[in-house]
Amino acid sequence: MSFQFALPNELRGAVDRAAADWTHHNKVARFWQKDASLWTSNGEEKWLGWLDIVERQQKHLASFASLAAEVKSTGFKSVLLLGMGGSSLCPEVLAVTFGQQDGVPGDRSSSLGCQDGVPGDRSSSLGCQDGVPGDRSSSLGCQDGVPGDRSSSLGCQPGFPALHIVDSTDPAQVKAARDRVNLAETLIIVASKSGPTLEPNILRQYFFAEMKKAVGAKKAGSHFLAITDPNSKMEHIAKEDGFRHIFHGDPKIGGRFSALSNFGVIAATVAGLDIGKLLAEAAKAVAVAKLPPAQNHAVELGLLLGTAAHAGRDKLTIFTSPEIYDLGAWLEQLVAESTGKLGKGITPVDREAIAAPEIYGSDRIFTYIRYTGTADKSQDAKVAALEAAGHPVVHIEIAGLYEIFAQFFTWEVATAIAGSVMGINPFDQPDVESAKIETRTLTEAYEQTGKLPLRQPVLVDKGIQLYATKAYAATLKTAAPAETLAGYLRAHLSQIHPGDYFAVLAFLAMFPEHEAAIQRFRHKVRDAKRVATCLGFGPRFLHSTGQDYKGGPNTGVFLQITADHAVDVPIPGQKLSFGVVIDAQAAGDLAVLESRGRRALRVHLGADVAAGLKVLDAAVDAALA
Repeated sequence: MSFQFALPNELRGAVDRAAADWTHHNKVARFWQKDASLWTSNGEEKWLGWLDIVERQQKHLASFASLAAEVKSTGFKSVLLLGMGGSSLCPEVLAVTFGQQDGVPGDRSSSLGCQDGVPGDRSSSLGCQDGVPGDRSSSLGCQDGVPGDRSSSLGCQPGFPALHIVDSTDPAQVKAARDRVNLAETLIIVASKSGPTLEPNILRQYFFAEMKKAVGAKKAGSHFLAITDPNSKMEHIAKEDGFRHIFHGDPKIGGRFSALSNFGVIAATVAGLDIGKLLAEAAKAVAVAKLPPAQNHAVELGLLLGTAAHAGRDKLTIFTSPEIYDLGAWLEQLVAESTGKLGKGITPVDREAIAAPEIYGSDRIFTYIRYTGTADKSQDAKVAALEAAGHPVVHIEIAGLYEIFAQFFTWEVATAIAGSVMGINPFDQPDVESAKIETRTLTEAYEQTGKLPLRQPVLVDKGIQLYATKAYAATLKTAAPAETLAGYLRAHLSQIHPGDYFAVLAFLAMFPEHEAAIQRFRHKVRDAKRVATCLGFGPRFLHSTGQDYKGGPNTGVFLQITADHAVDVPIPGQKLSFGVVIDAQAAGDLAVLESRGRRALRVHLGADVAAGLKVLDAAVDAALA
């Protein structure tokens, strides 16, 4: 793994001064001594268990080998991992990345990927266009930073089951996950640190009931294992239901720093990865992170991120080789949830297609994580052009896919140090909790009344409803050239100013056709407004970038997208359905954004999401014309 920092002189000087301060005040040693005064002295030392997790995990290689042998011998064909945020994002990276068999994409016989924006065969799947994903139904590789299959994932090693991630409450996506596997041949991992988190609990309820139907009540528990902190609510449930295994997390490691704890390593084990090798790669990063700042890439990266944020470069734009594209989804949570608070923040920008240098403002910092074995080198020249134009670029190269585990640790250190530079506690997430509270209030009310509170739309046009606060609706009405969908969108997008970012928050199934449509108009807004753009699917972004959107600087302009449910899925033992839950999560998220004075507009589609997104795309075209 190699690092190179290409920085403008002024930023380079500021980073050097920060490094000198860390050297003079012996801060690297204090960091490893878990000195909370490096941050806010507000209990940060209680959340630094990840610093020595690699060494501790290496002592349990025999246990991991035993689990791997057990999983392989059972004949399980699939693994469903039910989780959210820190419990699911690292496993998703592993499923997507190592499913490519050391960089070789999955089977393309039934659905083609694309190269440099040229669509593949559409007879059985979608291709991709300028940063828009291809089909995910049969597991593709990707080109030009464009993802392949993420909804079903691939098997990681011969003889081991395919790892699938279920991190949505959208009923169509939950149903698709259920229909994708034969439950009689499936192992289900329920991953939840604290235990009471809404999403993994209702997913567990649903899939446990479905497993009972598939294999009978006596055998259902043998198809489940749990990863959770000791004595959590989830541990008690797992014992009552006779789960096959219970693996403990570390209460001193927060979810987004848990990639090298059991939340990542157990998923890697059941998927057949070489645990000794992955921990050895992580251990190399641990050794480097103990060096003085001048030789310490993790520390220098953290000093750069924090210093750049102080200088107004607070949009971290992530480019990767296509073989490791999903690493950005994990980085989003780590950076945004750790730094976005107290009106400060580093906003990660993942999966924007690389544009010409003039498209980008002075609020960006770029990181290019390049896999040396990549089949697509077209990105190199585009990134080089950014550097030549004077943009700050961090170049990171990895020679093997297992070096991703070193990346996990390096970025954890860097993010913690960026928090120190910014004067914040990088280990709490107060605004994630606020959205959870709002959602809980709505779902509890539904259990009592059988309905969610209704809001009146401020406009209905072309079958699409628009919602905003009374004050913001008045602003839009005044600025809109016409009381139409396109007119209100034009007024909303006119609220974007230099240094802002535009974020689409889609409470929809994370299906390829939905993502492709949103990616198209996301890039149109970026190019027209010359600002950073983000795309998050709910509810998963609520446990990730949602912290920054609510607690970070008020520089976001948000477009929330919701829809009616063509299909719904009941939750056993509750009045709630998955449709009700995701509607409550969307409403709660919007309410918190609005309470923080964010510029937020909700667009509600009908039950035909694809048709609604086409209408929305056309309206964005008209709004930007």
